[in-house]
Amino acid sequence: MEASWLVILLRTGVQILAFPIYLLWYLGLWDPFCKKAFPHLMARIAVFYNKMMFAKKKELFSNLKDFAGPSGVLTLLEIGAGSGSNFEFYPARCQLICNDNNDNFSKFLVKTLSQHPHLQLERHVIAPAEDMPQIPNSSVDVVVCTLVLCSVESTERVLKEALRVLRPGGAFYFMEHVAAAPFSWDLFWQQIYDPVWQILFDGCHLARETWRDLEKAGFSELKLWHTRAPLKWHPTQPHIIGYAVK
Repeated sequence: MEASWLVILLRTGVQILAFPIYLLWYLGLWDPFCKKAFPHLMARIAVFYNKMMFAKKKELFSNLKDFAGPSGVLTLLEIGAGSGSNFEFYPARCQLICNDNNDNFSKFLVKTLSQHPHLQLERHVIAPAEDMPQIPNSSVDVVVCTLVLCSVESTERVLKEALRVLRPGGAFYFMEHVAAAPFSWDLFWQQIYDPVWQILFDGCHLARETWRDLEKAGFSELKLWHTRAPLKWHPTQPHIIGYAVK
């Protein structure tokens, strides 16, 4: 994605303003701070985000039960489970496997889980989403991933791992902010903020075309919708929502 001279100029201005953060990052002080502070920030943002996106999340997860096994029990892996902001949308008798790369989220996840006794935590896996050997092949009915693919090292490898752990006929559910439409003002500002945004928000990329990775991941069926979150003047407004069947 080629940036114009104006984007480069304004991006440089934003980076100059963020110089103290870049200095901390260069000295190796920012990442440890971010890993500890980020879960506290996201736990608060998740409450606000769920209020805004409640109807869309409820609709997205409305057919989760369709992928349960013959016993009616749904084995669900959530990648980047964070503070457990999706738990309220999961059906009863749901066996959870939660994954996160940052173990500082653990106390928030345990607290949220205690508020949802209809769920059962089977395992909490601390590992990068690109490599989860603790989870056997074809062992889960559903994989859920919301606001995570923006910050992983490799979207392609995460989707490959999701396909590995899903049973045949299982589903991958997603809700992600993505790059805005080409030549739009939204994309213009995303390109300006993106370098600083990645440092501030633990590797989050503003302008990933995640839908392209989903289209070529190898799922047998893909149901994907482009939408916008009700966040005025916010660079994460453009979203994709849907699910893909193995």
